[in-house]
Amino acid sequence: MIVSDTNLLIYLYISGQRTREAEAVLQKDPAWAAPLLWRSEFRNTLVGLERHKEIRMTEIFTILANVEQWMSGREYSVVSQQIIQLAKESGCSAYDCEFISVAKDLGVPLVTADRQVLRAFPQIAITPGAFLQA
Repeated sequence: MIVSDTNLLIYLYISGQRTREAEAVLQKDPAWAAPLLWRSEFRNTLVGLERHKEIRMTEIFTILANVEQWMSGREYSVVSQQIIQLAKESGCSAYDCEFISVAKDLGVPLVTADRQVLRAFPQIAITPGAFLQA
């Protein structure tokens, strides 16, 4: 199992230059988890893509139905105190620390391309490329 950041989920569901890498991560480990926050971030990204005419509204609803069904049962609540402490210690956003928190609690890596998170949490965060090579 891995914790996926929202961008990795986007790469998996929206065809683009990083889709193949996300698919390879999925092939290596098909059990992905995330904090409940992923839903809001994912929806926000889809809205932005629609505003830039990169996807249609009808596509959004299909994508959301598929990803929400796939992630069902692998979404986790977080403890606010832990998030605040992680954010204070690392300088990362509270949003990013939700993903770190879930990874720590589950004892699995967070697969992300976020440079700040990778620098702040090298013992937990790993790039998709490094995950694939491990």
